[in-house]
Amino acid sequence: MADAPNSQASTEPFVRADVRGLLDMLKAMNRPPAEEVGAQAAREAMRAMAQIGEAAPRELAVIKDVACPGPAGDIPCRFYDARESREAGPAVLFLHGGGFVLGDLEVYHALCTEFAARLDLPVLSVDYRLAPENPFPAAPDDCEAAARWLASSPAELGREITGLVISGDSAGGNLTIVTTNALRDEPADVPVLVQAPIYPVADEAGQYDSYRQFKDGYFLTGDTMAWFTKSYAADPQSPRNLPLLGDCSNAPATVLCTAGLDPLRDSGRNYAACMVKQGTEITYLEFPGIIHGFFTMRKAIPSGQADVEAFIDAVGAAVGRRT
Repeated sequence: MADAPNSQASTEPFVRADVRGLLDMLKAMNRPPAEEVGAQAAREAMRAMAQIGEAAPRELAVIKDVACPGPAGDIPCRFYDARESREAGPAVLFLHGGGFVLGDLEVYHALCTEFAARLDLPVLSVDYRLAPENPFPAAPDDCEAAARWLASSPAELGREITGLVISGDSAGGNLTIVTTNALRDEPADVPVLVQAPIYPVADEAGQYDSYRQFKDGYFLTGDTMAWFTKSYAADPQSPRNLPLLGDCSNAPATVLCTAGLDPLRDSGRNYAACMVKQGTEITYLEFPGIIHGFFTMRKAIPSGQADVEAFIDAVGAAVGRRT
């Protein structure tokens, strides 16, 4: 009779070699966490991390900074397109991550060029207002305003937009769902064809096993998440904060991914399960052995590039079924 497998080994999560290398390097650097250094220094650290750890941007025909009207003044945005001009068609609205406190157009520049090149669709990246200077609901207000502006085929972009694809990671994944729901309840000039949240916050992440298992030692920590939550200062009962507190019916086609070593993993899984129960078309991808934030760490975690491509290709396939 064979020996029983080592119970300790069987509970250890799978970690890719390049992910382990990055985690070991970050541990050795012993940098103070975001919640200790404060918002401004943490934003600078995220930009530095992207400069070191993110892949180079793709070359595109059009990359230009624009602004759209928002509830508190103009919202800075960046517009990307692999073509100088194109026929009428869909466009992507990209909403960056960073816990509603960090992140900007520069951190997500290379990733947005990847979306624009691989999907062959125009992309508008939104620099929505950040907490704690601008707490909830500034971020969802700005993202909804940007979505409605993009849907109106504004002259500044020189494109006729026929539908929206809304995507974003982490906090931007949350804002993807929240913005999509807002346009479901009060439609814009064109429909949302696909929503594509990347490791989103969909409900209270602290209730799940993935939070307990990965809240320390896997890049995004429980303490940092608590700081983000405090800074964002959202109404804990509002579905514009945690969308699964509200109605998740009548969603458009959804492409959703999670990371296997992410404290947010099970929140994303739960939202995917809600889509299945509602009968919504969903493509759900869970990438094993990789950490939260890998979409903007493709140089530091080279194995993540194939995952990013798989996700974008799934988005493209979902758009193709609707156009």
